Amino acid sequence: MLTAIVIVPLITALLLALIPRNFRFVMRLLSLAATLVTLVLAVFLLLRFETGSADYQFVVQRSWVESLGISFYLGVDGINIGLVFMAALVGFAAACVSWEIKHHEKEFYVLLLVMTGGIIGAFASLDLFLFYFFHELALVPTFIMIGLWGRGEQKNFATFQITLYLSLGALIALVGLIALYVQMPAPVRTFEIPRIIAYFQTAPLAASAQHWIFPLLMFGFGILVSLWPFHTWAPIGYTAAPSATAMLHAGVLKKFGLYGLIRVALPIISDDAVRKQWLWVLALLCLGNIVYCGWVAMRQRDLNLLIGNSSVAHMGFVFLGIASLSVIGITGAVMVMVAHGLLAALTFGLTGYLYNHAGTLDMDNLGGLLKKLPFIGTVMIMAMFAGCGLPGFANFVGEVLVLFGSWKTLPWFVVAGAWGALVIGAIYMLRAVRDVWHGEVAETATVQDASAWRKVPFVLLLAALIIVGVWPRVLTDKIEPSVKRIVTVAGLPTVAVVK
Repeated sequence: MLTAIVIVPLITALLLALIPRNFRFVMRLLSLAATLVTLVLAVFLLLRFETGSADYQFVVQRSWVESLGISFYLGVDGINIGLVFMAALVGFAAACVSWEIKHHEKEFYVLLLVMTGGIIGAFASLDLFLFYFFHELALVPTFIMIGLWGRGEQKNFATFQITLYLSLGALIALVGLIALYVQMPAPVRTFEIPRIIAYFQTAPLAASAQHWIFPLLMFGFGILVSLWPFHTWAPIGYTAAPSATAMLHAGVLKKFGLYGLIRVALPIISDDAVRKQWLWVLALLCLGNIVYCGWVAMRQRDLNLLIGNSSVAHMGFVFLGIASLSVIGITGAVMVMVAHGLLAALTFGLTGYLYNHAGTLDMDNLGGLLKKLPFIGTVMIMAMFAGCGLPGFANFVGEVLVLFGSWKTLPWFVVAGAWGALVIGAIYMLRAVRDVWHGEVAETATVQDASAWRKVPFVLLLAALIIVGVWPRVLTDKIEPSVKRIVTVAGLPTVAVVK
């Protein structure tokens, strides 16, 4: 089942490459069918996952390059089961909103499916080589899609900047991963992540090596996630990207770096000095995400730039949870990753709909749209409430766990900054609700509310946010045992998540 979830989008992409480009309806139908099949399989995977177990499940392993220890190795535990489901859901939603693409549709759907398969493959991989390969497979289409189907005067600049930053981050992370690989003696050298972690648990990595390998991974993965101050590519890139690309990258692919920190980097830290030095650095830098990017969002009058900066700010909460090195904090970090993935996909999908109908996202030229777009407006207002951390949505659960997990392990001013950022977020989100959806009806282009079919992706994403927000144990009970294993490997005490 896990293999099918990864390869169905990739095989469909190959099939689309063989179809004549004038078969527009067939290409769109196949893309929707492939992502829907992937989503259904991901739902079955989530339902069949054995809650309470820290072991990898649905494992598939086939030897690939024996001489280097590379294998086709897939599996899920509590940390990535929610991410695989979230990626499949966002992939289907992205295919649904791709009606806005009017030229070179064949190429767009091929890249969209490759991106979807690559993202899910990266999250499901338990082999370092496969893990990095799938990420690059998903990353390259991002650059092409912004360059060819992007919008706005800054499209080319955004393409250049996102390519430069993300290529640099991927390269730094690659150096760190290779360095980790060569630290193992040749007879036992392998790319299998569980075996790498097990080896360094019995033969800890030298403190001198930890002092330079961990920052390589932290900054390499951090740049991919828009860690402050290496974050400027994200808001501009998402503003210029077509809706489906912004949904997939901001919602899902950006979580790769966070997942890499939790899956690979944290388990190799066994030296207290290294842990205190670099995780304190991470905690201080994440204040830039949480507070500074929140201030920047308050200054924005372009709705996409506001949401883009808000997205970067939310990543700070994940970094904060990781830096806490506590079971509660890291469980919250994984919850925020899933919740933000759904939220970012929902908001960028909605702003794409609004842009295609109103012709602008400048909040000075919008207003009173709730009267014309009751469904889109209602869903967007609920999404903005979720972005404020309102109880009843998945984001609230993750952020509360992160804050409680950080309370006793990080400096008081870091936690105080995070609490203050919640107020900042409420200010710019509620102001956007007022300016865009309430007040006088603006002189915008003729707008039309979503038809029944166009509502499907937004309803699914919002429903997932609410279900996880109301019933968080559907994920926390799965996440906690795997997080305990990582914290135990790092040599720290474990405290259970409050039920």
